[in-house]
Amino acid sequence: MRSRTIMSDEEDSREQGIEFGDLEEKLDDHEYPATAEELVDEYGDHELELPSGARTFGEILEPYQEESGEEFERAEEVRQAVFNMVGSEAVGREGYSDRGLETEGEGGENESF
Repeated sequence: MRSRTIMSDEEDSREQGIEFGDLEEKLDDHEYPATAEELVDEYGDHELELPSGARTFGEILEPYQEESGEEFERAEEVRQAVFNMVGSEAVGREGYSDRGLETEGEGGENESF
């Protein structure tokens, strides 16, 4: 029998293909509202791990810095901005699914391996 290790929410900060690391907690603890410029000044050097490689928080939020006066009201809005900016970079193999495929004329029962 194989043993499985299950990570708790505190140990795993990967969300939608992005590993935030300790930045997630820092964003949660940050005082809001905050502009993208303020957040990048404070946390811009933090690296976010994506399946395609690492990028800094500052690189990802760069387009938001160019919009003057844009404010984030809470950490969730900042994370959503990150998800929007990385798009398909946060996806592992594009087009891959571990679900069975059904073609026309087949019975509808799919096997999962």
